[in-house]
Amino acid sequence: MNHGAPGSVVLVNCTVVDGRVVDGMAPLTDAAVWVRGERIAAVGPAAAVIPMAQAEGDVEQIDLAGGYLTPGLVNMHTHLSLSLPGDGGDEVKSMNPHELALYMADGARRTLLSGVTTVRCVAEKDHADFTLRRAIQAGRVLGPRIFTAGQALVCTGGHGHDGGDTLECDGTDGFRRGVRSQLKAGADLIKVMISGGIAGEHEAIHTPQLFADEMAAVIETAHAWGRRVTAHAGPAPVIAEAVRLGLDCVEHGYQLTPQVAADMAERGTALVPTLLVTRCKEFFDELGVPDWMQHRSLDAGPRHLESYATAVKAGVEVLLGSDMPPFWNFEGTSATVRELEYMSEGGIGPARALYAGTLGPVRWLGAEADLGTVEPGRYADLIAMDADPTHETSAFRGVRWIMKGGRVVRDDRAGWSAW
Repeated sequence: MNHGAPGSVVLVNCTVVDGRVVDGMAPLTDAAVWVRGERIAAVGPAAAVIPMAQAEGDVEQIDLAGGYLTPGLVNMHTHLSLSLPGDGGDEVKSMNPHELALYMADGARRTLLSGVTTVRCVAEKDHADFTLRRAIQAGRVLGPRIFTAGQALVCTGGHGHDGGDTLECDGTDGFRRGVRSQLKAGADLIKVMISGGIAGEHEAIHTPQLFADEMAAVIETAHAWGRRVTAHAGPAPVIAEAVRLGLDCVEHGYQLTPQVAADMAERGTALVPTLLVTRCKEFFDELGVPDWMQHRSLDAGPRHLESYATAVKAGVEVLLGSDMPPFWNFEGTSATVRELEYMSEGGIGPARALYAGTLGPVRWLGAEADLGTVEPGRYADLIAMDADPTHETSAFRGVRWIMKGGRVVRDDRAGWSAW
């Protein structure tokens, strides 16, 4: 078993399938995947790939026992330092920097071992995400690949203002400085809070929180530096204005209308719907979330689903993001997989859900040269399961084997994982 540094291995006895299925690419049966070091060297019929790999010397074979092999999942709305109102969130807020770093490292490990090999962090405390990313890259910590926005930008007193995962800004100059401060720290994208939300006690979901010139300053500055912008946003009028100004992605989108959804589709603005956040009472109870927030969240659920369906019908690019910790055990599976199931059931179906959980996010991140498909040159970030994910999204509940960068980190049949 390849538990150590990446070597040369051939994955055999599997069917290969990835997000290109939405473009008509059929699953590859009786397949083999040659992994050399961190990346995929060859993919094809086993009869062709195995001799190719063996010609270069010793190569280990890993039998996937007829499993379906896909890229690892990508969770586009992750907070490894999440602290919602309530006892659970208060515990995280009270951590000192050393405790927080270890807490986030544990969450990163659990995330990878749940089958999520890449995350997009969209507001983390005190820039600890950059330190965590460096530790993962150096091999000192086990975790997914991290793309991060650093701290989210928020107006004074705005959504999420009371934690180290946001930076308060005001006016166009203030928000320009806010963008540049995150880029200076190493941010891959910018996150901005443009409306109220579920977790703010003294606001409503539909509360506008930035003026148009402030939104424009964020988007213009980020784009000038070659970074995309995503926005926490609920109400249609606020989203419409941001889309007009060039916003690249909407988080949540609780109250979309057909016209706004059509504008998003036309301009290429993606949606990360985070459907779980308005239907997760069990999670809220576990964290001791107060009644006011639970009511606001659960009451918004029907309109949230309607909004998501409107976006799907309009042709908006929808991408996987749970908001809940990616690894969290929820309704019989991980939060990531449950979110993907809700997305599939809400209108996109299993094949499109596979795309929304792998290649779609990778394309938004601009990382398709390295991630998102099972083809030569890509990192060997792979997961295997027994059922066909193009037939049923619940197949991801059965992930039993995980590889990241050519290193196996979980193999249920062998009774081993990097726990």
